[in-house]
Amino acid sequence: MKHRRSLQLELRPKGHGGVREGAGRKKVRGSGVPHLRRPALAARHPVHVTMKVRAGLPSLRGAGSFPVVRSALKAARRRLGIRLVHYSVQSNHLHLVVEAADVFALGQGIKGLAVRLARRLNAHFGTNGVVFPDRFHAHVLRSPSEVRNALGYVVHNFAHHLALDGYVIPRGTRDLLSSAAWLTAPPLETAPVVAAETWLLSEGWKRARTNEPTRLTSA
Repeated sequence: MKHRRSLQLELRPKGHGGVREGAGRKKVRGSGVPHLRRPALAARHPVHVTMKVRAGLPSLRGAGSFPVVRSALKAARRRLGIRLVHYSVQSNHLHLVVEAADVFALGQGIKGLAVRLARRLNAHFGTNGVVFPDRFHAHVLRSPSEVRNALGYVVHNFAHHLALDGYVIPRGTRDLLSSAAWLTAPPLETAPVVAAETWLLSEGWKRARTNEPTRLTSA
């Protein structure tokens, strides 16, 4: 087995009733996800979720921050209506690949996770207030190729950002602040993720054709 490097860096009606002008949830200034109806979700389709924290907070990849995030992920990995199968922690956002029974379960599960994370991070940073001001972004993965591309994007996300900044990332580098270690190996009970139950996320993605066959590996 080849040695792999690891990466850890840090309308308004008349009279009473009806819809009132300005009513409803307000969009947070600077938020990037529009309040549109989410796409239908079947239990057989995993979902790539992105959660962005508010500006001004310390990096989630910090030596003290990451264990807090990892602990929250582990506590929620098979609770709150979702199953967390993969993740990567970036400085100001999280990438998750999850399974959920339907769009309602997905929404409730991510909302619950956001609350859990916010409490722990505020306590750790000595801050208060909203930690995830924007709606989470969800991309439903319906084919083996979509799943494989999403997994590659998630577990190699930090290397992707480093490459954009001009750094040369050796092939086979693995980010320790992600679930790359469990791409092809079943997670242990101590891991912050659980084994996939959908065919697409457990077996289907391995059969997808790709232009980068060597990128998705855990060994």
